[in-house]
Amino acid sequence: MAEQTKNGDRQKRHALSWVFDSSYATTVPFYAWYFFKSQLTRLPEPKGDNTFNGQTVIVTGANVGLGLEAARTIVRLGAGKPARAAKGVVECWQVDVGSLESVKAFCARAESSLGRVDVLVANAGVAIPRYVACDGGLESTVAVNVVGALLMAVLLLPAMRRTAARFNVEPRVSFVGSDAHQFARFAERHVSEGDRILDAFYDPDRMDTDRYNVSKVMILMCARELARRLDEGSGNNPVIVNALNPGMCRSQLFRHTPFPLNWILAVGGRIVGRSSEEGARTLVAGAAAGRESHGRYMLDCVVVDGAESPLVRSDEGRAVQVKVFDEIMDDLEKVQPGIRKIVAGSA
Repeated sequence: MAEQTKNGDRQKRHALSWVFDSSYATTVPFYAWYFFKSQLTRLPEPKGDNTFNGQTVIVTGANVGLGLEAARTIVRLGAGKPARAAKGVVECWQVDVGSLESVKAFCARAESSLGRVDVLVANAGVAIPRYVACDGGLESTVAVNVVGALLMAVLLLPAMRRTAARFNVEPRVSFVGSDAHQFARFAERHVSEGDRILDAFYDPDRMDTDRYNVSKVMILMCARELARRLDEGSGNNPVIVNALNPGMCRSQLFRHTPFPLNWILAVGGRIVGRSSEEGARTLVAGAAAGRESHGRYMLDCVVVDGAESPLVRSDEGRAVQVKVFDEIMDDLEKVQPGIRKIVAGSA
């Protein structure tokens, strides 16, 4: 009980420091106009009954919220529907993205039972501002939002490449990010030479409410780096990789967030938050996007130049991007030997 109280006090202290942190305060004036402009933008309704005609689309986190609404729309736009069928085929598979073994089993099932894989919308995500361990002690926010999502994307690449060759299409991997990455302090990136960034995410004492923001800057970096490495691999890369921002949406994602952030997010959501259906339009746009979105960040359903945070676009950010990606690949190689060869296109 004493330990729980200690952890609770630490979470409250971190929550207040996040709100009143000087770097956050100086960022707000520059970001506020951009945020409200985006939130008030009328997003286009997905149209075209044949957008996903005959395609197999995987949406993680499709049991609630944005994922559920995106799945509904994608089915309406033809996913899972053979050329002469009136309705698409919808299957619900269970997967725990925070468990590497569960992700591996899911992808093995997809490999053996699906005739094609055209799209992965990596939407499953969590925002838990306390330390909850997943595989090997890795903190759950990073485990689900980053490592599990990246593992699934890479393990589905062989099926996507075969789909591209057989059906003459460009499969897509769309990672659901967040503009919360704009506010990531990402203190964990400051390590001595030879030390690992990822090690901080196994340490309960390093946990704070910046973790969700950090997970979103990490998955954006991983999306960019995956796109780059696919292009550098053997042969022409047929797979499109992008990341997107659904904006502030009215959902239960931040239900575990401590005061005062929970209050701020609740009020903000009521004032300018998008409905799940509106937010899901951004997921559908990412799933349908073309080559112009490869390695890019999408905002309000379109690719926007310079919408990534200053850190992501900086020389330092590019170095961190490579380091984070390599560290994750090193860890995943231990549980899935040959995963680097999959990225390189040699497996």
